[in-house]
Amino acid sequence: MPGYQQFAPTRRGLFGLGAAALAAAAANAPARAARIATSARIVIVGAGAAGTALANRLVERLDGASIIIIDGRAEHLYQPGLSLVAAGLKPPSYVVSNTADWLPSGVDLVAEAAAAIDPVAKTVTTASGKAIAYDYLIVATGLVLDHDAIEGFSLDLVGKDGIGALYAGPQYAARTWDAARKFAEQGGVGLFTRPATEMKCAGAPLKHAFLIEDIASRTVGKGKYEMHYAAPQGALFSVPIVAEKVRMLFGERGIASHFSRTLKAIDPARRIATFVETDKDATGVETRTDVEMGYDYLHVIPPQRAPDVVRQSGLSWADKWTDQGWMEVDSKTLRHLRHPEVFAVGDVAGVPKGKTAASVKWQVPVVEDHLVAAIAGKDGTAIYDGYTSCPLITRVGRAMLVEFDYKNNLVPSFPGIIAPLEELWISWLMKEVALKATYNAMLRGKA
Repeated sequence: MPGYQQFAPTRRGLFGLGAAALAAAAANAPARAARIATSARIVIVGAGAAGTALANRLVERLDGASIIIIDGRAEHLYQPGLSLVAAGLKPPSYVVSNTADWLPSGVDLVAEAAAAIDPVAKTVTTASGKAIAYDYLIVATGLVLDHDAIEGFSLDLVGKDGIGALYAGPQYAARTWDAARKFAEQGGVGLFTRPATEMKCAGAPLKHAFLIEDIASRTVGKGKYEMHYAAPQGALFSVPIVAEKVRMLFGERGIASHFSRTLKAIDPARRIATFVETDKDATGVETRTDVEMGYDYLHVIPPQRAPDVVRQSGLSWADKWTDQGWMEVDSKTLRHLRHPEVFAVGDVAGVPKGKTAASVKWQVPVVEDHLVAAIAGKDGTAIYDGYTSCPLITRVGRAMLVEFDYKNNLVPSFPGIIAPLEELWISWLMKEVALKATYNAMLRGKA
């Protein structure tokens, strides 16, 4: 089905500014250090953005190391593009490439899933039973989507009966657009959700709501649809100043917010979603009530957790995120607190923020620094400050480039050029064009 490409602005003269911003980002990258001779055995579990970027960088830093990357997925997904596919702005092929094409010579790909990690024996066992020993381990598995946690939902439903789920992959993002397009053309009640767990790119639920509202306003027209956003949290975004900006935009656009509501179940035949609503009285006693909400279009984002191979390894936090299993690492170095030869990078790392591709860009050099220093018998010095970036799309052709750290400070990369809380064309350009170029450079270890 055709997308809404016709809504995309065509002022191509601004592409130069996007290229200039990309060049500036590359110019700010630190100079590469000298190569180190070593026979260290390094195993990377996961060939997504984090694992691939780190493999490319380590090949350039280490001479003689054995570098093995373990991942059974033949396809590499450019996940930041899924929100564009789910709004009809890009085809599914836009986000798909071959995993092996991004890996350098000097890195051995074991094309299997990792089945077990033993941090005491220092081995990773693959799905076929092959045990691979390591001196240093980088866990970059990403996370898993727990669709089974939502009663009545299955991926077979996506694209049918008004149900979308863009996170599940390119084909599901395309089916999500099928369902969202019908809502935008026919109107009705749109219901957008997010999970109670930590999640990758927490701005994605907001982007999808903003985009579908914008498209609906241009097709079926205002007054023919309702928009509702239901979240388990008490705010629309984790950074207070950004949350307030989104609240204002929701108010201007007529998008109703429903807080403290966690999606529990769906009834596709009746088009009813059931939420658990939590409330506390004056004494702090919590009550839970089931609340039903009807919909014509429902966007489902399920709970997200570390893969079983991590949760069963003994590497997860024991005193927080216990239902999710994120790895127990130092928030500044991404080094495991009990097994110093183990690092986590990307979505699986148990840190307060940082489940975006932009975070990976800044995490990977930190892990590289501490790993290479350890091999050389030294201490690393690089620090990850929680940098996270969210090009928060608010309309087709408009976005806010929101960047922040662990302390919720805004840390704009282009002060004086891109105002982080303004809906700008150039911020949209960074998302639609420059971000993928930067991402590809990061995969190659060049950004």
